[in-house]
Amino acid sequence: MPLHRGPEERDERPRSMNPFFGEANPVVEMTEAPPRHRLPTGPMPPATACQLVHDELMLDGNARLNLATFVTTWMEAEARSLMAECNDKNMIDKDEYPRTAELERRCVAMLAHLWNAPDPQSVVGCSTTGSSEACMLAGMALKRRWARRNADRYPSGDARPNLVMGVNVQVCWEKFCTFWEVEARQVPMEGDRFHLDPQAAAELCDENTIGVVGILGSTFDGSYEPIAELCAALDGLQERTGLDIPVHVDGASGAMVAPFLDEDLVWDFRLPRVASINTSGHKYGLVYPGVGWALWRDRNALPEELVFRVSYLGGDMPTFALNFSRPGAQVVGQYYTFLRLGREGYRAVQQTTRNVARGLAERVEALGDFRLLTRGDELPVFAFTTAPGVRAYDVFDVSRRIRQHGWLVPAYTFPANRQDLSVLRIVCRNGFSTDLADLFVEDLARLLPDLRRQPRPMTRDKQAATGFHH
Repeated sequence: MPLHRGPEERDERPRSMNPFFGEANPVVEMTEAPPRHRLPTGPMPPATACQLVHDELMLDGNARLNLATFVTTWMEAEARSLMAECNDKNMIDKDEYPRTAELERRCVAMLAHLWNAPDPQSVVGCSTTGSSEACMLAGMALKRRWARRNADRYPSGDARPNLVMGVNVQVCWEKFCTFWEVEARQVPMEGDRFHLDPQAAAELCDENTIGVVGILGSTFDGSYEPIAELCAALDGLQERTGLDIPVHVDGASGAMVAPFLDEDLVWDFRLPRVASINTSGHKYGLVYPGVGWALWRDRNALPEELVFRVSYLGGDMPTFALNFSRPGAQVVGQYYTFLRLGREGYRAVQQTTRNVARGLAERVEALGDFRLLTRGDELPVFAFTTAPGVRAYDVFDVSRRIRQHGWLVPAYTFPANRQDLSVLRIVCRNGFSTDLADLFVEDLARLLPDLRRQPRPMTRDKQAATGFHH
């Protein structure tokens, strides 16, 4: 077959010389849409494809005004540029991208120091796609350690392990228990206690308990669970029964807040019973999604048989993950942020965020229609409900109406034993400024007169109305 066609074989149909052909045709592009659920027949100009996607995405909410999410919605231009350089680097190819792998190791080492590991050199850890994967890995390690301890007692492997946690845990822990066939033993809420009670958690433990999960802090209201008190209760249990139950700290958010703002709070590897900790780099670690981190106190806390040594593209590589390929961009973004801010920079950012949360909580309370459950003085997060005298509307009406101003604020009902309580929750993040907080309060105050004139709350199916997944 000839590489070049002669003049007589060439397609002489008009192309770019026609000003109304292809991407220059304003009529076709406004009246003809590509198929949505099957591949188009042929290609289209890149500018046209970009515009079609861009126009549809305009109908999404504004991420900066999303007060529901913990996930970072703003980073510096320099960070975005570095991450763009690394979108095509696969984190699993550590031989091919050795410097990206080295930045991951440095981040683990930095977190080991930040979380007060007795011997940072002994800590083992890895990056993940987020805290959900990190929690799965931590749970797998707890289960395998339990199986080792009980190999002689249950040689047939017919005992069912259990994991103790508060009912306020993030849904990833329920997934872990379902996927890995572990019984979830949950401590319910009681009265004004909206998270785990240490003594109640200890009472749920037995010889089949693989561990107890403590949350720093709760997604329901932003409060820290008392990790030191939990460890003390388990110390007492060991003295009475001989049961040695490890603790995993789910620090998805708080593990990147408490080290900077609550240095005297003991929750981390300073507690000998804490075997592992996870956090979300893409939450208060200040990196775009998705990156998480899981660290174990030492190699004994992470059974060696869970670490795969893969011969891949010419190198022997240890890996502990649920997935394989993922971009290196977020790990690079995390290292940049660690390097850029340092301890004092993180302290300044997190303190400012907490100040905004506390100030906003006070202004919401001052409106008179709401009662605060928390005040943003632990995580920069606070939850509030309607005041006792408010009968014309509920929190679901507020969530629906404030969305008309562009603000996304979740409304949801608490779990057992506080299903009677429905709240709104506001998450303050880096980039949510005092000016934006002022605008939010103004919009909230502006809609209250209409809400007060309602004959009754408008929402009927309250759970469906929120679309909220903590």
